[in-house]
Amino acid sequence: MKFSLNMNHVYALIALGIAVCTTDAAKADEAHAVKLYNTYCVQCHGVNRDGNGINSANMAVKPRDHTDTKAMGDTPDETLFKAIKGGGLAVSKSVLMPKWEGVLNDDEIKELVAYLRVVSKTTAK
Repeated sequence: MKFSLNMNHVYALIALGIAVCTTDAAKADEAHAVKLYNTYCVQCHGVNRDGNGINSANMAVKPRDHTDTKAMGDTPDETLFKAIKGGGLAVSKSVLMPKWEGVLNDDEIKELVAYLRVVSKTTAK
């Protein structure tokens, strides 16, 4: 049996390899973001990501519900990034939202923003 590859087959194999690598990288980024969220955010935003964390009962301002598709869909990525990096005051929100700059680097904050899009079932804005 004779087997031959033309350039279209080669391109398709390269594209498949890139897609697999990209998917694996995205899964690794999301797994890292879940770990970051569970470490830094869950106390206030909750294990269900709905704003009902253990600390929220004693807060004058309820933390953002990250599962709220409407509210999260209306919030641009830049605003989410600023809120995580600079805290609530950076986006004219609650002083109770701490700033995470100095704890998280910009790439980790971007991973969290992307993860919030997954949690909220919204797309990047």
